[in-house]
Amino acid sequence: MELYFAPFEGISGYVYRNALNRHFGHIDKFFIPFILPNQFGKLSYKERNDVLPEHNKGMNAVPQVLTNVAEDFLCTAKILKEYGYDEINLNLGCPSKTVVTKGRGSGFLADLEKLDRFLDEVFNHVTINVSIKTRIGLYEPEEFGPILNLFNRYPVSELIIHPRLQKDMYKGTPNLEVFAYALQKSKNHVCYNGDIFTKEDYERITKNFPSLDRIMLGRGMLTNPGLAREIRTGIKVDKMTLRAFHDEILEAYKQVLFGDKTVLFKMKEFWFYVGNLFIDADKCIKKIRKSEKITIYESIVEELFTEKEID
Repeated sequence: MELYFAPFEGISGYVYRNALNRHFGHIDKFFIPFILPNQFGKLSYKERNDVLPEHNKGMNAVPQVLTNVAEDFLCTAKILKEYGYDEINLNLGCPSKTVVTKGRGSGFLADLEKLDRFLDEVFNHVTINVSIKTRIGLYEPEEFGPILNLFNRYPVSELIIHPRLQKDMYKGTPNLEVFAYALQKSKNHVCYNGDIFTKEDYERITKNFPSLDRIMLGRGMLTNPGLAREIRTGIKVDKMTLRAFHDEILEAYKQVLFGDKTVLFKMKEFWFYVGNLFIDADKCIKKIRKSEKITIYESIVEELFTEKEID
């Protein structure tokens, strides 16, 4: 079974990915948060930093692109090929309303004729592999049949399916009936994504779909950075490794970000997910959220790791 790490805008940048790979490992493919092509045909400073080969050493990284304009996708693919990438991922899964209202992400699934023209132009001109990360539709599960038929007409290197609708956002449960249909009917390789927070969740999915050979881990990896390692080896996350992981991220952000406020914004986001790993740590997490100076933040983190245990 191959294990992938999903892209999270603003969270899983190269600083986070490198620390995760170094301290926990067991991820076969890291997907880089989406690039949003601009009118100048160039990567932004942030996007360039995230895809630089020297920032992705020792990992199989795949950039993701969010667009509904084939020319922009192809231009970005050309740039990424020059950086040495051999795969690019099309984002058809983002459920954010600000993205969907512009016809991007899962919003692109609302216009299959336009998506067909887009894919036709892309696959007629692209010179690297193209994978797709998708939702199953916007409003009803029945939308997925025609969507899959469209994907089947193109040589998609990999179809990563989050079996929720756009309107679901991250509520409810993934539609495993629709995913079973996709696994049976897709002419392209299929990867499962959605609601794997524990090793037991992973085992449930693999038991339900014994032919499945690739799974993408998303929010479960943010709440438990050691999830992939636990799935592979049975070794649960421990305080020593988690502390080293945290410290590397913090020190790297101090180097690349400006000011306590900016660094702490990132670290507070880190604890928004990881905080629940600790037993009876609500007061510490609350103090972290209120901290305004890195020195104060570091003293709270020291208290947390010294006095609290991981569940």
